[in-house]
Amino acid sequence: MQPVDYLLIGHIAVDLTPNGKQLGGTVSYSALTAKAMGLRVGIVTSVGDDANLEILNGIQIINIPTKHSTTFENIKTENGRKQTLHHQATKISNEHIPDVWKNAHIVHLAPIAQEVDLDLIKHFDKSFIGVTPQGWMRAWDENGQVKYTAWENSEQVLGQVGGVVLSLEDVNRDLEKVEWLASHTNLLCLTEGELGCVLYWHGDRRRFRPIEVDEVDATGAGDIFAAAFFARLYQTKDAWEAARFATNLAAYSVTRNGLMGIPTQEEIEHCKMEVLS
Repeated sequence: MQPVDYLLIGHIAVDLTPNGKQLGGTVSYSALTAKAMGLRVGIVTSVGDDANLEILNGIQIINIPTKHSTTFENIKTENGRKQTLHHQATKISNEHIPDVWKNAHIVHLAPIAQEVDLDLIKHFDKSFIGVTPQGWMRAWDENGQVKYTAWENSEQVLGQVGGVVLSLEDVNRDLEKVEWLASHTNLLCLTEGELGCVLYWHGDRRRFRPIEVDEVDATGAGDIFAAAFFARLYQTKDAWEAARFATNLAAYSVTRNGLMGIPTQEEIEHCKMEVLS
């Protein structure tokens, strides 16, 4: 294994859609975004033979054996998205992380189904740790119906990480919960879809609106935002700039379907110039 700049830990998912199986999960979108930004990327995951990983060629992957990939089915209804978990792959713990990756500049903990061990944060004392905690806020019943649940032991994580990115949907649109989370961590960014994001940093709160685009598919936009934000924050040390950059880059992503929304070099450079101007 070669050293990496951006390490992602979480399940690559298989999403069941009307058009068939598609690769999904935060790890997939965020890894390709970090790679597009010129970073050396590594993934620690658990994924089965039912997933086609061809699009991730060029990214180093440690794969924990599993019979089935974590598999979700999402159905849009009048009352929002109905999500079903059909399979859960093997959980991830410290023993699965190669030593050569424990000095990665950025470590992105990206659970989607309660699969990432909270104790992992103790093993990356030289890294910037970014968290997208949606998978710690999901529970499911015996039929796999996914619902919101409280993030257990959140304070254990919030006080030790560099930044948190989550969406309104992740917290069941509970703004009081967002305020509480923001008060317990160094930096928190709340994404609000087409409205952009709200960034909490150094006791301040600022909103960033995206550029106007024609939306085709918003799948993965939050994951693209998170990787762009963490990577740009590491590069510039300026969270306000990173939030502006990531907001606009994520906006470009919704103009294409699925993983085709991964940023292009032209879009990345354009967003950098927009920030500077």
